[in-house]
Amino acid sequence: MVRTSVVAGLGAWLPAGVVTNDDLGRELDTTDDWIRSRTGIGRRHIAEPGVATSDMAVEAGGRALKSAGVARADAVVLATTTPDRLCPATAPLVAARLGLGPVPAFDVSAVCTGFLYALATARGLIAAGTADRVLVIGADTYSSILDPGDRSARAIFGDGAGAVLLRPGEPDEPGALGPVLLASDGSGEELISVRSGGSREPFRRETAADADPYFRMNGKAVFRGAVERMSQSSRQVAEESGWTAGSIDRLVAHQANLRILHAVADRLGLPRERCPVHLDRVGNTAAASLPLALADAVAARRLLPGHRTVLTAFGGGLTWGATALTWPDVQPA
Repeated sequence: MVRTSVVAGLGAWLPAGVVTNDDLGRELDTTDDWIRSRTGIGRRHIAEPGVATSDMAVEAGGRALKSAGVARADAVVLATTTPDRLCPATAPLVAARLGLGPVPAFDVSAVCTGFLYALATARGLIAAGTADRVLVIGADTYSSILDPGDRSARAIFGDGAGAVLLRPGEPDEPGALGPVLLASDGSGEELISVRSGGSREPFRRETAADADPYFRMNGKAVFRGAVERMSQSSRQVAEESGWTAGSIDRLVAHQANLRILHAVADRLGLPRERCPVHLDRVGNTAAASLPLALADAVAARRLLPGHRTVLTAFGGGLTWGATALTWPDVQPA
């Protein structure tokens, strides 16, 4: 019998530094009204100099372990677009700093859909009997790859980390992961990308002047794709769970843009208040977005035990996906 994975712990961490829209307006040609009207974002947390993705992942991962009431995990899956280094992966360092010993630990790269991909991977480890407890972390330091002069990207993105601990359990118990949908379309890779630094366009001294090491995004095309794909995938996992779209209690969607969140809720026929919003205070935190939104919604009592919950995301690759679960009695540490 295939073992089911159950959410048993939840952790979140945001760096102390805060950049408001007014702060950005003093540096760039932008205003609080311009940013809020287009994104719904009012501020974002930015990592201090010397703080890397691993530092934030350790904080969030430790809190997820504490929330679950356990000291150890058997594996670590880290979703990130901004690893500490191109080589090696960041997850082994996170596992070592958490004192987990020689457990399997690896990174997953699916940009803003990364946390869902990591959840599905962790579920596979538990189903196969490779691990009993898997720490799934989403962490990104997007401030490290943003062009200082790009007002759109700097207005949208922030830094942070969130995590859940999965354990084996019964398919009908609260917290059990239901259907998982994952998909991609590589023909859209140019819509969200960091052009230089990989094997396609490696850094070289002789071509440094033409390199572009910064994150770039085609916002209009991404907006359309995010609304369509997140709506479709959310509806599908709800139906596979035996729910109607209208019976979803909470749609916890990747926190990219308030207009996207509202458009997805509208397409599903859900009241907008069923879609918790966290981005107004933290911005788009990429792979950390879903677990941070979960932790915020639980802490604010907007997400309660027993709620029929759908998680969905859309990101670079292009990638997208969704999963469904009945929310358990789990509190963020």
